[in-house]
Amino acid sequence: MTYTARDEWEKHFSAGRGFRQVGERERELLAEHTPSPEGGGRALDVGCGTGEPAAYLASLGYTVDAVDFADSALARAREEHTDVEGVRWLHLDIERDDPAPLHEEGYDLVLMRLMYPFVQDRGSVLHGLGERLRVGGALVVITPVAETTPEERRGIALDEDEIAVLASGWETVERLDADGLAFLVLRGPCHAGTRAVEKRPTTAHALTGALAVVTDGAGRVLLGRSRRGMLELPGGKTSGPEDFAAAAVRELAEETGLVADPADAHVVTMLVDDSHGIPRLTAVVRITAWTGTLTNAEPDKFDRWEFFDLHALACVGDIFVPAALVIDSVWPGVIPDLPPVVSYPLAADRPPVPGEPGEAVRLRQAMAQTVIDGGWAPSEPVRDALRTVPRHGFAPEVNLAAAYDGGDRAVITRRDETGTAISSVSAAWLQADMLESLRLGPGAIVFEAGSGGYNAELIAHAAGPDGRVVSVDIDPWVVRRTRAFLTEAGSGRVTAVEADASLGAPAHLVPRGGFDGSMITYNCWDIAPAWREQLAEGARLVLPLEMGGYTRAIAFERRGEVLHARRFTSCGFVRDQGQQARPAPVVPLLDGALALRFDDGPSADTEGLEEALRGRRHEVATGVTMGANSYFGSLQLYAATTLSGFCRLVAHQDPEEGVTAIARDRDAPAIVGEASMAYLIHVQTKDGDSPQGKEWEWVAHAFGEQGPELAERLVATVRAWDRNIRADDNDQHADPVLTVHPAGTPDDALPAGDVLNKLHCRLVFRWPGRDAVLPGPVERPVADVVAEGV
Repeated sequence: MTYTARDEWEKHFSAGRGFRQVGERERELLAEHTPSPEGGGRALDVGCGTGEPAAYLASLGYTVDAVDFADSALARAREEHTDVEGVRWLHLDIERDDPAPLHEEGYDLVLMRLMYPFVQDRGSVLHGLGERLRVGGALVVITPVAETTPEERRGIALDEDEIAVLASGWETVERLDADGLAFLVLRGPCHAGTRAVEKRPTTAHALTGALAVVTDGAGRVLLGRSRRGMLELPGGKTSGPEDFAAAAVRELAEETGLVADPADAHVVTMLVDDSHGIPRLTAVVRITAWTGTLTNAEPDKFDRWEFFDLHALACVGDIFVPAALVIDSVWPGVIPDLPPVVSYPLAADRPPVPGEPGEAVRLRQAMAQTVIDGGWAPSEPVRDALRTVPRHGFAPEVNLAAAYDGGDRAVITRRDETGTAISSVSAAWLQADMLESLRLGPGAIVFEAGSGGYNAELIAHAAGPDGRVVSVDIDPWVVRRTRAFLTEAGSGRVTAVEADASLGAPAHLVPRGGFDGSMITYNCWDIAPAWREQLAEGARLVLPLEMGGYTRAIAFERRGEVLHARRFTSCGFVRDQGQQARPAPVVPLLDGALALRFDDGPSADTEGLEEALRGRRHEVATGVTMGANSYFGSLQLYAATTLSGFCRLVAHQDPEEGVTAIARDRDAPAIVGEASMAYLIHVQTKDGDSPQGKEWEWVAHAFGEQGPELAERLVATVRAWDRNIRADDNDQHADPVLTVHPAGTPDDALPAGDVLNKLHCRLVFRWPGRDAVLPGPVERPVADVVAEGV
């Protein structure tokens, strides 16, 4: 009974045949080592067969999901256990089907009884089940062992090496005996930190070789667990005059039984590294199509071959160094902490490689629907892009649920040495909103600053089959990663360029008449002249612009030399790394307990301010209140663009330890005078059992001789905002009329309004209800916040 095909199991159970009954010792061990938590637990019985283990778990107090891929087994289970309550019988192939039917909140116990040896991709399945365990939960594997199993039935048992692999990466492993069966209780993280390891020192003839990168229909990569205790890719050295592609195809067949046509083998990169002091050259051969049945054709060298999810490769244990480097060349970033390598990408054309799990399709549709229901994607081209472009293909280091999170979640793909995010895949709703703001027509050619691949593919898809995107990024690693992912999962209509995006696109890639749209995907303190100059007349530039430290994704329309704002969206992105990058001047106060950030304009004179902060605090209530879930980002932006001397006051200690009422590591809009300062906070004035019963009031706090006057200025600003800008509907707050003019524009050529000067441009704001003012310098604020109770 060593068959693996579903139809064989269907016949087995349809014929009335069964499985070894659950023994008394198994029952005792389950009750003793995995009792149901107080109040009842939830268990998953994988490969439940005719349901005896599931029924026993239900008797222990578990609510059970019992899954099997054989309909005939489930039919018998339902019939034989009609009187058992608390069991849900699910038709599911744990290796291949979308796991959507499984319980979203995970399980206290996962049981794999007499079925683990029948699993093909054991590492992938074990990793996935381990991620479904609740804190304190256990995965129990009950299996025959090779030592006590007749040779003819070896396929249903595990040897000691296989049991060691099964147990690796778990925090605790208990091995017990259940009437000759190994009873394994695995707890804690199911991950073993991935490490690229070497074999013994190699001989010179083994330092040149080819490794094959092969994926299955779910996009998982093929790896073999070798007798050396590490994972390896199929491949080896060339033979005679054989080329690298032919060698990879030959080795694939010899090691795994899979057959590929040499025409489907593409040498895409040559890697050079060092092995024990000897240079090593490895050809990366991408196999785009194959046939055959996966087997272990060289059992003296490998224990088994199986396919692994890309996001699991960061926690699979030891991987042979060349294999790890080859995987990184195809999917940069999925394996951390790799040794140095020199990479020579080759100009080899190869088609995108299809393959994704059914779960990805379901999650992508759900993500798209969430974005659509939120009103962020009203047009059909953008909706279709969200439903079609494989987001997980551009964030392979995270699991599918994280990649397709439909909420306000970005996937961080790169951090600097301080841990600050410097590259990411932005939240889907924000990408959709900015894409809608471009208002692209069919065949549009678009400039993107800040690469990653997914956003560019969304743009290309929305622009149709004749559309094209030029994506520019200053980070070589990001560009390499983008190109790799575009090759794997792209449309062929995106060109990734390594350059400073603040200088625009290379001249030969700029269409005659300019780009039909431009999108900047990182926080910008300034607007680069090239972005306007390379934009077609009447086309739109969408970018996250910092104003006083607060960011809005603004859609600008070009009219000659002037950019006219058409819509605003609150957002946050990673910071610019190019020539426009500008660290905000920061002035520490009170030994670093506080700091003033001057995001626009020079730092103010703070002489005497520390002494004032040690004096009496003056407080003025505004009379302006708000409830839970109230939006006040428009107040921050209004204050930042209408108040001279504007800055942000940042607290680096808890309120009870300092002189302000600002929460630790938060900031507040502020203005500075001569040895004086005032800042704005919201104070809770009403409590309630629910968020709807709570209320806050805006209050100005001030220090120093000019403090009362500065506080009154803040109070007047809040009241003007409440009167002219604020709306009961958070989405209906008034936006300013904003125009952007070249830096050299004289004052008398600007429209009336509040002016914010940048290095390359001058921004003029005209807010509703505010009297027109002559152009003059002004200052800026903080990031969007929402009142407690959200």
